[in-house]
Amino acid sequence: MEFLDLIVNVSASTLRLATPLILVAMAGLLSYQVGLINIALEGLMLIGAFVAVVLGVAAGSAWTGVLLAAIAGAIGGAFFALFVTDLRADLIVAGLAMNFLALGGTAYLLQILFNVQGSYTPADFASLPVLDIPGLSDMPFLGKLLFRHSPLVYVSWIIIPLTAIFLYRTVPGIHIRAVGEDPEAARTVGISVRGMQYLALVLGGLLCGLAGAHLSVGDLALFRENMTDGRGFIALAAVYFAAGRPRLAALACLLFGFFEALQFRLQTTSNIPTQFFQMMPYLMVVIMLVAISVRKEWQKG
Repeated sequence: MEFLDLIVNVSASTLRLATPLILVAMAGLLSYQVGLINIALEGLMLIGAFVAVVLGVAAGSAWTGVLLAAIAGAIGGAFFALFVTDLRADLIVAGLAMNFLALGGTAYLLQILFNVQGSYTPADFASLPVLDIPGLSDMPFLGKLLFRHSPLVYVSWIIIPLTAIFLYRTVPGIHIRAVGEDPEAARTVGISVRGMQYLALVLGGLLCGLAGAHLSVGDLALFRENMTDGRGFIALAAVYFAAGRPRLAALACLLFGFFEALQFRLQTTSNIPTQFFQMMPYLMVVIMLVAISVRKEWQKG
C-alpha cells in the first residue's frame, strides 16, 4: 500500500510539475514550426509569473492575475517579434536579451514596489483553487492522481490537441508551417511571412504567460526571483527532441516532470547528496540533446 501511495504521489506531482513545461513547449513548438528559435521562452514565462502575482494581488483575484499574465506574455511575444522580424535583430541575441531583461526587471521591481529581495509572498492572497469534481475527486488513488489539480493542469492537457489541430487542420496553422518550411515559396503564394511569425510568437507568448501563472499562483501564491529555473530551455529541448510534434513534445515534458518529481521525493528518502538529484532533470536535457544528434546522424547515414 505504501508503494502504491508513493507511485500515486509521484505521478500526481509529475502532472503538476509538467504543466508549465507542456505550455511552454507548445509555445516553442509554434515558433519552431514558423522557422524561429524562441530563446525568449524563459523570460516570457518569468514575466507571466510576476504579473500573475502582482496584478492578481492588486485585483484581489488569482484568476484575474492569470488572465493578465497571459496578456502580458502575448505583449512580450509581440515585442520579441518586433525585434526579430521588423528590426532584423539576431534571433539568439534578442532572445537572451529578453531573458536577462525579465530576470533583472522582475528582481528590480520587487525591490521598488514591495521593498523585498528574493521572494514576495503576499498576505491574504489565495492561489487558484484545486478543481474538485464530485464523485471523481474522492476515488481511491485515481482521485488524487487525476482529479485534484489546479485548473491550469487541465488547461495544459487541452492545449496539446488544440495545438495539433491548429497547426494541421486550420488555415493559419498550415500557413505557419508553410513559412517554416520555405519562406520564399510561402511569400510567392501570397502568405504573409511577417504576419505568420507575429502570430506564432504572440500565441507562444500567451502560453508562456499561462505557464508562468501556474508557477506563481497555480499551487502557491508567491513570486520568487528566477522561479522559472531553466524550464524554458528544458521545454525548448523537448520541442527539438520531438521535431515539432505536439504529442511527442508533451511526452518529453512529462518525462522531465517525472524526474523532477522523483528528485524531490528521493531528496527526503536517500542519503545521497541532494545536488545529485537536483541535477537529474538537467541531465535528462543533455541526454535528450545527445539523442537528437545521434538520430540526425543516423538519418543521414
